[in-house]
Amino acid sequence: MSFGPQPTQDGKTKFSLWAPSATSVDLVLQDQSLPMQKQADGWFVLDIAAEFGALYRFRIDGQALVPDPASNFQPQDVHGSSELIDHRYDWQARDWRGRKWNEAVIYELHVGAFSAEGTFRGVIAHLDHLVKIGITAIELMPLADFSGSRNWGYDGVLPFAPDSAYGRPEDLKALIDAAHRRGLMVLLDVVYNHFGPEGNYLGLYAPQFFTDEFSTPWGASIDYRRQEVRQFAIQNVLHWLTIYRFDGLRFDAVHAIRATGEPPILQTIAEAVDELARRENRHIHLVLENDDNAASLLQPIGPYRAQWNDDYHHAWHVLLTGEQDGYYEDYVDPLPLLRRALSGGFAYQGEASQHRGGAKRGEDSARLPPTAFVNFLQNHDQIGNRPFGDRLEDLASPPAIESALAITLLAPPIPLLFMGEEWGSKQPFPFFCDFTGDLAKAVEEGRRREFAGIYKRATREPPSALDPRTFEDARLDWSEPQQREAGKRLELVRKLLALRGEFIVPLLAQTVRAHAADVPWLQIDWQFESARLTLLANPSSQAIEHEWSSRCAVWGAASGKTLAPWQVVWLLEPQ
Repeated sequence: MSFGPQPTQDGKTKFSLWAPSATSVDLVLQDQSLPMQKQADGWFVLDIAAEFGALYRFRIDGQALVPDPASNFQPQDVHGSSELIDHRYDWQARDWRGRKWNEAVIYELHVGAFSAEGTFRGVIAHLDHLVKIGITAIELMPLADFSGSRNWGYDGVLPFAPDSAYGRPEDLKALIDAAHRRGLMVLLDVVYNHFGPEGNYLGLYAPQFFTDEFSTPWGASIDYRRQEVRQFAIQNVLHWLTIYRFDGLRFDAVHAIRATGEPPILQTIAEAVDELARRENRHIHLVLENDDNAASLLQPIGPYRAQWNDDYHHAWHVLLTGEQDGYYEDYVDPLPLLRRALSGGFAYQGEASQHRGGAKRGEDSARLPPTAFVNFLQNHDQIGNRPFGDRLEDLASPPAIESALAITLLAPPIPLLFMGEEWGSKQPFPFFCDFTGDLAKAVEEGRRREFAGIYKRATREPPSALDPRTFEDARLDWSEPQQREAGKRLELVRKLLALRGEFIVPLLAQTVRAHAADVPWLQIDWQFESARLTLLANPSSQAIEHEWSSRCAVWGAASGKTLAPWQVVWLLEPQ
């Protein structure tokens, strides 16, 4: 059995619902109410002729009306009817097969806040800007249908349906097609660790979807020990990759998936995607967010392409801002941790974490290639988990940030920029959502508890996540790139990414050994098969006496005797 409406060989549509706790289920199609046939293992099915565009819901035990949990579109939001979608589309980039992971330069964006329109088609208008500066992949924050008109996306409850606030399914396909025509990969952030708190009806008719043996900070724990639940997640992964032709997925907070089943659901998903990539001769990239720093999940040891490297961000953030609250307390001596993150992947590879009460965190990542890590100075979490959603530009000096960019964008790990970062935007990106009543109050109180140390420093009342102005204030101002200082930052990023494409990317398919010198600055060598790449950097406001000489400098001076404050030098010696 499959979730969601499926065409049959005789031209009808098979409607299916897994409702093991229901006695009866009716399909309410337009103005008809039709009893569904009860099958084995809690499934209800009905084959019937239905036109594309028809609206339908399910009535549980003659009472509650609920949307299809595998709805492909919700024109009336999460509590309304589901729409039967015709997924045929005249793709223009028919020969697109993706890009190699080594070429990835990722740009994370929120569809609603990225453009004035706040839509999929609004993103298309700015794709040429991204190509011009050297971006090769855009990563969309979650799209799964959420309650209300504005949300970060991590409160989605209907994971097969792109939220109607951003447009229709064909608009999302138009965005992906336009990106592919420009040589851009498109990645999607997906959430399989919980469902949002508003509009999730699964507990009404399929409470077996969840387990109270485990918990998450955001909602009931999904039970992937059940075959139907595993099938739902796998089918959803393949839905995004085939119907919409996404080039990869970023899996949110997989450390919170506790009832993983056997074999673990992440392994089963990766196997299904690997089979799809081989069958269609495509490059498909799966990336993790995983607070456990589990190196065993990453290629070539495990099946996943890479992981967001929070250690890299946290070390830089403490070094640039001096903040030490919350999880930053594990990075109070940032330089050695930054050195380790650049040369060996994770900063925490089994060491005790003070922030986690002394528990050990992480696994040995020395065997992993640099491309197993996605490094960044900012992302949606690290900006939005601050009371005012203030960016790094409000917290550190331009020379310090530009030094960090010169390292992040040229270092072998895969770099990621958050929308607007390329021109040094100061546009805030605070948390926003569109809940009401007790749920709205609970969301705000929960964030205050989770980020108590950061909120404690606030000198005025932070904006409410529920206020529509908070969302409006997060929209990028596309007049900013025309300003002088923004233009200078844009040109810096463009030059750095051009150098990355010319000198660094060709090396990344080779095997490499990294060595970090134990000195009071950054001195790291990456020994590739054909060349040695060396980073010399002084991430401080004080000059450092150090002499160097090279035949070739990719960035900075080829020789010198002093590393000036925030100076960065990249050397590339053919072997």
